[in-house]
Amino acid sequence: MRPIEELLVTYTGHVEAGETSEVIDAGALEITKASVGPMDNNCYLLRSKSTGNGLLIDAANEPERLVELVRERLDDGILETVVTTHQHQDHWLGLEMLMGVVGAVALAHPDDAAALPIPTDPIRHGDTVRCGDVVLDVIHLRGHTPGSVALYWRDPEGEGHLFTGDSLFPGGVGKTWKEGDFEQLLSDVESRLFTLPDDTHVYPGHGDDTTIGAERPHLQEWRERGW
Repeated sequence: MRPIEELLVTYTGHVEAGETSEVIDAGALEITKASVGPMDNNCYLLRSKSTGNGLLIDAANEPERLVELVRERLDDGILETVVTTHQHQDHWLGLEMLMGVVGAVALAHPDDAAALPIPTDPIRHGDTVRCGDVVLDVIHLRGHTPGSVALYWRDPEGEGHLFTGDSLFPGGVGKTWKEGDFEQLLSDVESRLFTLPDDTHVYPGHGDDTTIGAERPHLQEWRERGW
């Protein structure tokens, strides 16, 4: 098993706006993290090493830059799929223009799909999405929005990789607005994410990365503070 320290030799998980991080070698996947737009949104381009094809998580902004990133990282491969993690505008501002160039399949949870600028195919809790020959699990996380989703894949020879949108960050869960939403989100994070192994690498929708093992011990602290 490759330790996470080896995988992260050149990858820090920190991305400055307008720049792209070093690529993480995640076994069968290559993962590139980029920060786009004024809200420092993270976009993640996954490439299957065996097929060369890719999947993009959140076409958040700067579609021209995302097109360049796709062409640079995928080379002769094609972008097969774009997953939008949730309905908030800062996570899909580049989606319509990007899709007009790359022609990928757009996916989102039905509970958030109506807010997106283009039609999307539905993904629900327990579904899977593919990046070439790599299969990622869809995890529905209610609370930040009704249809927020995370994507999870575990490298058979290494660690897990979890893309959480705005539902889980270093230091807490995502922002909620209505009564009961915080409790719902905390419950889903506890039952659907914190059951994953400690070494699961967490890639959030903004900011730096973390791990499940780093965040799980603070669950009661978050519950008591109420955010």
